[in-house]
Amino acid sequence: MTTTIIGYPRIGEKRELKFATQKYWKHQITADELNTAGQELRQHHWQTIQAAGIDQVPTGDFSFFDTTLDTAVLLNLIPARFKKLALAPLDEYFALARGYQGVAGDEKALSMKKWFNTNYHYIVPEFDNDTEIRVQGTKLFEEFQEAKSLGINARPSLIGPYTLLRLSRFLDGRTPDDFLPSLAAAYAEIVTRLHGLGADWIQLDEPALVYDQDAHDLDRFTQLYDTILAAKGTSRILLQTYFGDVRDSYKLIKTLPFDGLGLDFVEGPENAAIIEQNGVPESLTLFAGIVNGKNIWRTNYQQSLAFLANLNRLTDHVVLSTSSSLLHVPYTVRHEHHISEDEKKYLAFAEEKLTELVEIDHIQANGTDTLAYKENTALFAVPRYAENKALNAKIAALTPADYQRTPERATRLAIQAKELNLPVLPTTTIGSFPQTAAVRRNRAKFRRGEIDEADYTAFNEEETKRWLKFQEEIGLDVLVHGEFERNDMVEYFGEQLAGFRFTDNGWVQSYGTRGVKPPIIWGDVARTHPITVDTTVFAQSQTDKWVKGMLTGPVTILNWSFPREDVPNKLSTEQIALALQGEVLDLEKHGIKIIQIDEPALRENLPLRQSDWYRKYLDWAVPAFRLVASKVQPTTQIHTHMCYSEFGDIIQAIDDLDADVISFEASRADFTLLDVLKKVNFQTHVGPGVYDIHSPRIPSESEIVDIIHHILEKLPAENVWINPDCGLKTREEPETKQALINMVAAAKQVREELAHENQPTL
Repeated sequence: MTTTIIGYPRIGEKRELKFATQKYWKHQITADELNTAGQELRQHHWQTIQAAGIDQVPTGDFSFFDTTLDTAVLLNLIPARFKKLALAPLDEYFALARGYQGVAGDEKALSMKKWFNTNYHYIVPEFDNDTEIRVQGTKLFEEFQEAKSLGINARPSLIGPYTLLRLSRFLDGRTPDDFLPSLAAAYAEIVTRLHGLGADWIQLDEPALVYDQDAHDLDRFTQLYDTILAAKGTSRILLQTYFGDVRDSYKLIKTLPFDGLGLDFVEGPENAAIIEQNGVPESLTLFAGIVNGKNIWRTNYQQSLAFLANLNRLTDHVVLSTSSSLLHVPYTVRHEHHISEDEKKYLAFAEEKLTELVEIDHIQANGTDTLAYKENTALFAVPRYAENKALNAKIAALTPADYQRTPERATRLAIQAKELNLPVLPTTTIGSFPQTAAVRRNRAKFRRGEIDEADYTAFNEEETKRWLKFQEEIGLDVLVHGEFERNDMVEYFGEQLAGFRFTDNGWVQSYGTRGVKPPIIWGDVARTHPITVDTTVFAQSQTDKWVKGMLTGPVTILNWSFPREDVPNKLSTEQIALALQGEVLDLEKHGIKIIQIDEPALRENLPLRQSDWYRKYLDWAVPAFRLVASKVQPTTQIHTHMCYSEFGDIIQAIDDLDADVISFEASRADFTLLDVLKKVNFQTHVGPGVYDIHSPRIPSESEIVDIIHHILEKLPAENVWINPDCGLKTREEPETKQALINMVAAAKQVREELAHENQPTL
């Protein structure tokens, strides 16, 4: 074996898994039909990987929603409240991920968080007093046997126990240490069963090892793996890491009887020095992650081969691999028809990265006198684009004052209170409304040239007027235009800016059936014309209430695009920030008094090592956001939005964004962020999302009243906004409307309670 990968995209070449799963949710197909669709898809993927020449194919990376959730189900980590619903197994699985509201009961979904420094979301397992760890699932074993029956050289893989504990939620006062013996025993049973089924290699993913580790963490890791490794028999265990380096744990790993160690040499370049300094045991096979699993640029063969030459000095046992699972890149370049052939030469999606691994392996074995090597060398010999020198000179000339808004926030908020005249607990939404089939059809017709721009715009304006009327009728205080012209909150802006390229089918899974199509930052980014001014001004002209301008922030545009590899992320982000600054000032000039600059991905690229947070990221990411709004008037209120990340540990950096109002995703995390906001005396006004929009369940008015009461126990009412926890584009129209009706009614009820409490006594 000389080549492998860590994992493969599961959504299919053209999102077949998404459409099949959604049909099941709509009761259009049966569970058996969905399982058959899943089987056909994963078998096609295995055969594609093997046909490309990859020596060993991972199994267990396929999922109908999330592999961390799959692991939880495998280990019986199903909270009692879901078992009480007594649903069929597949429906119980989806209830954990999406929540449930029906004849069997009403339960919120498990929490959902970002997977390390990616835009992929995982379902957070729960451990509590009722947790009884045992191996109950069969999916892992059945899929391994399924692959073997097809003649696939398969390697079963699953989330390792240390990472599972690190990413889980612990209730009832329980801690990870309470579950070490039973969890280790369960994983030992899994390894024993896989060995019995004929698994030569077994992959246990432990990306949590790239976080900072202390002595207690390493002791916990040792306790788990002393038990697990004792059960492996003649099977070989691959300890797979990614997204960083193993500086804290490598010496310990060397002492344990692992057979393979997967290291990321792309995002963890320090790994090279770590193994250079400490050596590689003769008994350990090094799975070298040299092909970038998170970006879409072709691999530079000359650089990779030079790196491998150094690696081969340290060990004779090297397997070429990807730096991470290919889940994080699109499926194939083959289906891209609007990128020129010359430009496609620079791109490698998942399928093309298989070829890269095989070609690098072949060149390493047979020398550089090959067509593949010559073509690759020629590709990197010339620049890909022409630099915008005037733009970069402007960025170089920026001073600290360009990143600072005046006056200070408390003064601005007082000015804005008089200007906007909003009630206590003002209500709003995050920005988007449902992208119905009619909305998507209108956009598709315009793209195909079946309707002209006037007809396309007229349809969107009618949708905007319809939803403005609804917002007015239910009593929302600050309205939005609905974003019906936007295909995606990042792709839409990229299409209006110079320096981007776009794909037809470059879908990447974000969570469950939700896919995103990240644009590609090809060169220097600049604004050439207004982007949102016409739609926002039109909406404002239709109502006497305030309408928010809606922009995606510079850090999120960077993080939710495929970034360049030839310049620092800081430069691209500053270019985007300057472009958005022009948009903000145009909106303000046209009378838009509230402008939301969304940064849901601020935490996403936060380095996994805390010592690197500011120096490598926050020291430029936070100022980039401030640059966007630094020149607006004090009367203009700047909002921002963040979701599905752990914000507590960077809360000071978030306050330093110097926004006036920030809305957080909080409902799916049970509002634990409120305690942090209270503790640090958070100064930005806050809209903790009062219900989870990623679940189809509709919260009742009384449920939201209770949530608002809980919020007001932690935060002063004059600092609180009431809103959903994210945009509503993925929701159905009936559930969206009823949830918002309940939300506004709840806010009004609490508002009346506060007014009554504040009445003077006689």
